[in-house]
Amino acid sequence: MNGVATQPYTADEMMAVEAARRLRDGMVCFVGIGLPSTAANLARRTHAPGCVLVYESGTIGAKPARLPLSIGDGELAETADSVVSVPEMFSYWLQGGRIDVGFLGAAQIDRHGNLNSTVIGPYEAPRVRLPGGGGAPEIATSVRDVIVMLRHSARAFVERLDFTTSRGDRVRVVVTDLGVLEQRDGELALVAVHPGVATDDVRAATGWELRVARDLRVTDAPDDDELAALRSLETKGVA
Repeated sequence: MNGVATQPYTADEMMAVEAARRLRDGMVCFVGIGLPSTAANLARRTHAPGCVLVYESGTIGAKPARLPLSIGDGELAETADSVVSVPEMFSYWLQGGRIDVGFLGAAQIDRHGNLNSTVIGPYEAPRVRLPGGGGAPEIATSVRDVIVMLRHSARAFVERLDFTTSRGDRVRVVVTDLGVLEQRDGELALVAVHPGVATDDVRAATGWELRVARDLRVTDAPDDDELAALRSLETKGVA
């Protein structure tokens, strides 16, 4: 990084930058659309050019010049090193243990990193029926490390899930719009807050008694190079 940004940045940009910083050159990343795709492509555009991006549609080593609109975006296939079938993607690459990092999101998360993307309310008569697990349960149990990206609120960070869609055993990091949580002794602990965020803000947005690390730090704000690279992804590669 080359110093703090001299221009404003959004909460989503802070999340994407912080998640991108956790990826390393050569990592194989299972990527979803939205902020996970932003973070992974930003890492590849900056400090980790050898990061291999794998999308659920079967593209391996995709190198899009702009953020894809969906996993079926043609540029993913056009720029990929290889394109395989979805069954091969899951059986050989994912369940075969060939993915280092997987990104997940959810409607709810608990203190152990378990995730709900199925229903809000009782399963038999839910208040809201969500999209469901899709490939999330397989990702959660097959990649080496899971990074969750989720906006922080008491509705999302709950004491008890309404439904457990994906186990949190491999959730290592949760990046939110308020800070960063990591697994410590089987429970998520707050290890960093973003600039301008107080610890009490995070506690108030968490539905359980949040553990706070003794070495709590403040994340580095995005620098100008990170913001320029990130925003160029949204403008078809034109910085």
